[in-house]
Amino acid sequence: MPNFVEIEDAVAALRLARRVMVVGCSGGGKSTLSQKLAAHFGLLYISMDKEFFWLPGWIGRPRQEQRAMIAQAAEGDRWIMDGSNPSSFDLRVPRSDLIIWVRMPRRLSLWGVMARALKTYGRTRPDMAPGCPERLPDREFIRYIWNFEKVHAPRFLQNFDLHGPNVPVLVLKSRSDTRRLLDLAGVPA
Repeated sequence: MPNFVEIEDAVAALRLARRVMVVGCSGGGKSTLSQKLAAHFGLLYISMDKEFFWLPGWIGRPRQEQRAMIAQAAEGDRWIMDGSNPSSFDLRVPRSDLIIWVRMPRRLSLWGVMARALKTYGRTRPDMAPGCPERLPDREFIRYIWNFEKVHAPRFLQNFDLHGPNVPVLVLKSRSDTRRLLDLAGVPA
């Protein structure tokens, strides 16, 4: 069983943390949360989409190359890594001082993806690789979000337990949970 913690305990861990993983479904607010926490706590912000997964033109980087890059980044001393990718949990979880699982309801994640697409359509977001302009979500991406909890949550739980049974895991299930974490940590809105 993963080492689930309450928000207050996560804030205490966050104040001392050198390495933090932020995981969850697309559109849930991982990147925004990660960037705010990184800036406030002086941690290097690493977007897995930007740094490891995508090359210009939405071309996926080869898996072996991704894994080597993730392994090297995980060895760093101070970071907050934004991205789910359960296939790299064996590299990241044992190095983490805290895991924040942004586990929003799927309708909220779908809303987040749609709002992001409309807001940044045709432009590359700061947390995305250069040359990857925002697109409207296609059927496959919507299906990925809709089934995320069913497909990925069991893998998250298994990997947290396997690779970091003592690593604290905070689950944020609502925007108010996220606001409360930021408020208690003293992070400006």
